[in-house]
Amino acid sequence: MFSRPKRRHDGDHSDSADTAADTAADGPTSSHAGAMFSALFLLVFAIAVIVPWTVADSARQNTYAEAQALTEAYWNAGELPPDSALATREALRDYTRFVTEREWRLLARGELSEAGWARLNSLRSDLGLLEPRDKSEKESLDAVEAQLEQVYAARRQRAVDAQASLPSGVLWLTVLSAGLVLAYPLLAGARPRGAVRFTYLLLAGSVMLGVYLVFAIDHTFTGPLGVDASAFESAWREFRQIP
Repeated sequence: MFSRPKRRHDGDHSDSADTAADTAADGPTSSHAGAMFSALFLLVFAIAVIVPWTVADSARQNTYAEAQALTEAYWNAGELPPDSALATREALRDYTRFVTEREWRLLARGELSEAGWARLNSLRSDLGLLEPRDKSEKESLDAVEAQLEQVYAARRQRAVDAQASLPSGVLWLTVLSAGLVLAYPLLAGARPRGAVRFTYLLLAGSVMLGVYLVFAIDHTFTGPLGVDASAFESAWREFRQIP
């Protein structure tokens, strides 16, 4: 009437142990670790790209603000006495040409030329010696000096932007996390064959391209995202159209 209790077979314990073991290359542990390494690389890559991108965008807007201030100063200088107007406009053209043709090469190295500051200081000193003859000339002189102050402020910001770069730790962390993404599948036991090998090579190429991009955009005034001198070139063309 009573059923006999089932006896536990030795094989049941061994099957449970085999189920708990995680030795496969695509097992839970390996999959989780690979996902975390990929997430780390993407996080570092995003930081390393977004920060220089933001700095470059701000620096580009700043160059246009400086060029616009030069253009406005050029306009207002026309209302100064003839000799002063001619000298002031010539100084503004000389500064703009200097920035476009000579200083931009220094910006690519993170430097700003002292000669540029000397040109601005000389112009500022000359304007300070002018004695307006009437209210109209006084207003024009004030306008030129106000625009020159904006040029000074934009130039100071340009000096800061030229030296901006990612911390070296971010750069090396990008390289390290990229290496982990590429090496981990092989360390976990994966051995790509056939078409899968092409997929792995495509992954490797994409990761290395990302690392190259991080290093290429690290400087504001050089590389694929580098700010060029188009704002000052535009101002130079506008000078020629101002009567």
